[in-house]
Parts: sequence; C-alpha cells; structure tokens
Amino acid sequence: MNPTPRQRARAQAIEDIKRIAREQLASEGSAALSLRAIARELGIVSSAVYRYVPSRDDLLTMLIVDAYNSLGEAVEEAEARCPREDLVGRWRAIGTAVREWAVARPAEYALLYGSPVPGYHAPVEQTGDPGTRVMMLVVTLLVDIQRGVPVAGVDGVLGRDLAVVREAVGVEVGEEVLARGYLAWTSMFGLVSFEVFGQYKGSFSDFAAHFAYQLDRIAAGVLGL
Repeated sequence: MNPTPRQRARAQAIEDIKRIAREQLASEGSAALSLRAIARELGIVSSAVYRYVPSRDDLLTMLIVDAYNSLGEAVEEAEARCPREDLVGRWRAIGTAVREWAVARPAEYALLYGSPVPGYHAPVEQTGDPGTRVMMLVVTLLVDIQRGVPVAGVDGVLGRDLAVVREAVGVEVGEEVLARGYLAWTSMFGLVSFEVFGQYKGSFSDFAAHFAYQLDRIAAGVLGL
C-alpha cells in the first residue's frame, strides 16, 4: 500500500532532521547534538521536532542504526563481488570497504567506533542486528577458513569465553580460529581508527597503500591465509 501524504511528509521531516543532525556530528561532534539547534536550522519551533523525534537519545539511535546499515551495505556489496573460494580477496574486500566508508564518513564512523556519547546507552534491541552486519561477514569467513585447518581449542578462561561466543553466534568454528578472528577484527578497525582520528601524525603519505599492506599481513600472519 502506498504511503499517504501525511506519512510521506512525516518521513521527509525525519530525513531532514537526520540530515541536519549528521551535519552537527561533522561540525560539533555527537556530544553537542541538539534538537533545539536542529529546530532552528529547520526554521521551526523546537516542540515541532519532538513530534518526530521524542528525544536526543532517540535521534542518536536513529543515526547509529542508519550508519551501521550504511556501513553494512557497503561492505556486503564489496564482499559479495568476490568468489567464495577467494578467502584473501574476501578479507581484503571487507577491510577496504570498511576503510573507504570510514574515510568518506568520519563523523558517522566516530559515532559508531569513537568515544561513547556521555549519558547515552544504545538500545541493543535496535542497534544489535545492524551493528553486527560486518562482523557476521568476518565470522562467515572464519567458518570457511576453518575448513582448511585443523580444529584447535584454547585452554582456560579464554577458551570458555570463546566457546560461549561461538555458541551465541551459532557457527561451527574452533576457539583458536575464533581468537584469530578477534585479533584480525580489532587490528583492522585499529588501522582504520588511527587514520580517521589522525593518530598517525604524518607517518604515511599514502594511507590506502599502508592499509592494503597491513591487511595482507593480517591475512597471512593472523588468519593464516
């Protein structure tokens, strides 16, 4: 059923609010996000904004969900173009797409992977599925890696923790491969965050080349590809 004029107007108003909110993120950061400032930008009274977005936290959640889905779509499309048997190519595609999205949208990347917004707690029931889209691509890659290596466990508390994670995710992958996946995941996002947040301080003239080189080192040294 086609949306009514009222529904279309409401959807457009919400999109306008989110667009200005993203501009605020880019210029002032997530902690300074203000519904009153958005209302001023739209040329409406602040009470009108609350008809569409009940609170700042609700707006943050909308922005986070949109950003996770945007990132997830970009990475899924890049990874899907690779043959399933090309494990290294799939890893490169995942990492490269994450980096390109983050560099193009640094404020939204910071909202997802930067410092927490003071006083805000993301509702897992809304952000959980969008927030795991990229992770599930890596998990699927780990399952395919597992087919080519001996199944190995990890002893002690860490092994038990990894077993719980494996059960929660619902995949057949050994604790040792899962541990390597965690290292690959955090290494990849560490590289991206260092670039986006300016931590390299002029160390490299070509960030893309540095990132591609390190992705291959992670593939060989961590994932065993």
